[in-house]
Amino acid sequence: MLTLMVEIVPPHAEFTIRELAETFDVTARTLRYYEQKGLLSPKRKGANRIYSAADRARLVLILRGKRVGFALSDIKEMLDLEALDQGGKTHLEAAIVRFRARIKDLRRQRDDIDGALSELEAGCRWMEERVENREPSEDIKHRARAFEALAAARLAPWSSAIEEDA
Repeated sequence: MLTLMVEIVPPHAEFTIRELAETFDVTARTLRYYEQKGLLSPKRKGANRIYSAADRARLVLILRGKRVGFALSDIKEMLDLEALDQGGKTHLEAAIVRFRARIKDLRRQRDDIDGALSELEAGCRWMEERVENREPSEDIKHRARAFEALAAARLAPWSSAIEEDA
């Protein structure tokens, strides 16, 4: 498992796509994908991408977020919080609306999951009762043994006559 050690780099440091890919054991294609999704914003020098120290720090956070199971969209939201501090009131209010909607969606999903869990638990209890009911009661087992003993006693004269003829 990749452990992301944060190496302190100067704020003016720049990195090529190859350097970042090798440092973090990801592909150049992965870095381009993160750029396409708005997670990284490298500068261009001709056809080359040049990543800043801030891009590198964002990449560390992206990879940590992925490692603990966050979706890229969630990681982007969290990274964009930094930009909120620099935005105005309107920008913050719009972000609050978006975050509240996400909270509402997650609560709805949690309710759906709780309902599904309840249904599954009820199904398990029903099946467990069926399993328990498949085993005859002690009274039925006692009666069956008594019947078997009675049947064996009544069949004994016949079975001994068959054995004598053989």
